[in-house]
Amino acid sequence: MHIIVVGAGVVGVTTAYELQSRGHQVTVLERHSAAGNETSKGNAAQRSYGVVYPWADPSMVLKAIPWLFKKDGPLKMSVPPSMETLRFMFATLRYAWSPGLFGLNKRAMMRLGIHSRERFLALEKELDLPFDGGHQGLLHLASTPETLENYRETQRLLDELGIPSRLLTPEKVREAEPGMIGDGPLYGALSYDTDGTGDCHLFSRELAKACETKGVQFRYNTETEHLVADDRRVTGVTIRKDDGTSETLEADAVVVSAGCWSGHLTRPLGLELPIYPVKGYSFTVPLKDPGRAPVSTIHDDNYKVVSTRLGERLRASGFVELDDFNRDIPEARLATIRKSVESRFPGCADLEAAETWTGFRPMTPDGPAIIGRGPRENLFLNTGHGTFGWTLSAGSASVISQVIDGEAPSVCLDAFRPGRFSE
Repeated sequence: MHIIVVGAGVVGVTTAYELQSRGHQVTVLERHSAAGNETSKGNAAQRSYGVVYPWADPSMVLKAIPWLFKKDGPLKMSVPPSMETLRFMFATLRYAWSPGLFGLNKRAMMRLGIHSRERFLALEKELDLPFDGGHQGLLHLASTPETLENYRETQRLLDELGIPSRLLTPEKVREAEPGMIGDGPLYGALSYDTDGTGDCHLFSRELAKACETKGVQFRYNTETEHLVADDRRVTGVTIRKDDGTSETLEADAVVVSAGCWSGHLTRPLGLELPIYPVKGYSFTVPLKDPGRAPVSTIHDDNYKVVSTRLGERLRASGFVELDDFNRDIPEARLATIRKSVESRFPGCADLEAAETWTGFRPMTPDGPAIIGRGPRENLFLNTGHGTFGWTLSAGSASVISQVIDGEAPSVCLDAFRPGRFSE
């Protein structure tokens, strides 16, 4: 089959790779000039297979309001909020208060995370891609005794699902991360021993190159205008090229992996996708003293900031901001991220000289991504991964390819079904 994939972020590129490996002819459409140039470009760089969880977390609801008013709080919102923001917030509350839903969705996402790790390991064995990747684990620090106690409950679920983890004392944390000599509060940590790291932007671009050598066609600087469809099937995709002219491409099947921009393609076909652009910030900086830097990934619960080692660079990321598509980068956000790094890894880099970034995570109000068949028999969705696109990309690419080929997916997709928001 000739399959068009809309979107060349990490989810779209891994989907293209899976499909071509199954013998399909694949064309990828991307509005940017290269792969991985939107949400994939400056994310937290963690492949946190054991950490995935739904956005609609009932335990977070009561914490959210104080966070909004805390100077360094991890949650921010524009004032006054837009109607889109309010709709998203109220939908999130509804899902958070649905009895039992959080637990079901969390297990579903973690099972997809386990599968994604397996697929990443297989892919890295197949291809030698330079993207500063590794699987040296992730540490969730505990800045209070209460946080450490909560990690014990988390570990029970990890044990249930067979995900290796350990509770570490402060001494063991510093053995694992000798560069952590800062004065930030530390009562221990939960170690996710098999989680990974990697530069998602580099991975996306290198995997796109590998796809091209195998015959996948990438059409960059190409805006997907709409899907051409009848009541039963999608017959093509109308695009606008960088010279302003339009063209319609024929396809046997279409996969929408356009992140926050996916909904405008499916809405005319009767499928609303309530994907909201949750804003985040990061900076990337060369290391000045590698011995003072993280070994792998550190989640600082004190500031809710993630610091990740990428070869000879440091990536630090934080914040959940509800501000629609505003691309401004307030200095206050960067200052908070710098505080976190300095409180844990002082002197590791010249943080004032960092390259800054902001981007939009395509978040669904309940949390799970949107994976499965759409409102036409040959239309498929693989989008809406929120903060876990890098983590879940390999697994979701695998299962959507299985669905397209009429196979039973390796992971149950009930929690990810595209039509759930109108049920």
